[in-house]
This record gives sequence, C-alpha cells and structure tokens, in this order.
Amino acid sequence: MKLLIFKTNITDELRVRRVNALLAYNPEVMDWSVDLEDIDKVLRIEAEDQVQEAEVMEIVNSWGIKCEALED
Repeated sequence: MKLLIFKTNITDELRVRRVNALLAYNPEVMDWSVDLEDIDKVLRIEAEDQVQEAEVMEIVNSWGIKCEALED
C-alpha cells in the first residue's frame, strides 16, 4: 500500500462529493481524505501499489477539479 498526496482546488463539500464519486467505489483505494483547512486543500489517498499518481490526477482533473502531485 502507498500514500498519494495531492494539492487541489477542492474548497467545498460539493467538490468533496465529486471526489467521493470518483474514489469511494474504487477497490484499489483503501481510504482518502481532503483537508479543507490546509492552504493546499490536500487530498490524501491510501491505495494499492499499482495506483499511479498520473492516473489519479487525470481522473480527478477530468471532473474539473485541479489536482497535482504535492512534493515532499
């Protein structure tokens, strides 16, 4: 399992629900959360090792939510 961390533009519950629609039913995603208090609106995803950052960014961005890898 690995932890993926992204900077987003998720600012409200509507966008959180959109992310839920994308991630909640994916069997490769174990858990996820969005920190609306953080300046970077951090999206954290615990996922199986085969899930790739680029794949997540492409899916989330396709729903009109800005998502980019957050460097350590």
